[in-house]
Amino acid sequence: MDTLAMQERIIEVLKTVYDPEIPVNIYDLGLIYRIELNEEGTEVQVDMTLTAPNCPAADFIMEDVRTKLEAIEGLQKVDVQLVFEPEWNKDMMTEEAKLDMGLL
Repeated sequence: MDTLAMQERIIEVLKTVYDPEIPVNIYDLGLIYRIELNEEGTEVQVDMTLTAPNCPAADFIMEDVRTKLEAIEGLQKVDVQLVFEPEWNKDMMTEEAKLDMGLL
């Protein structure tokens, strides 16, 4: 699988991860800040955040992301980092997510 196809697959998988308190996936919520693949497309680094630093579901969400990415065929190494810079805000959400949450 080439790196573009792998990137698309990673995004597809990230869209299956939800914060249990919010009915929108973490990708559309804007919680994924960076997805970086190596040249071979076999290793990925993901920087992500949470809607709040004290999110009670933090461990669950992080483990769900890691487990689902590790299950992607062809990925040999997954590194998920939790970051809080820049601080998340609702403007980072996709238009679709804002509609789903009644913000538009």
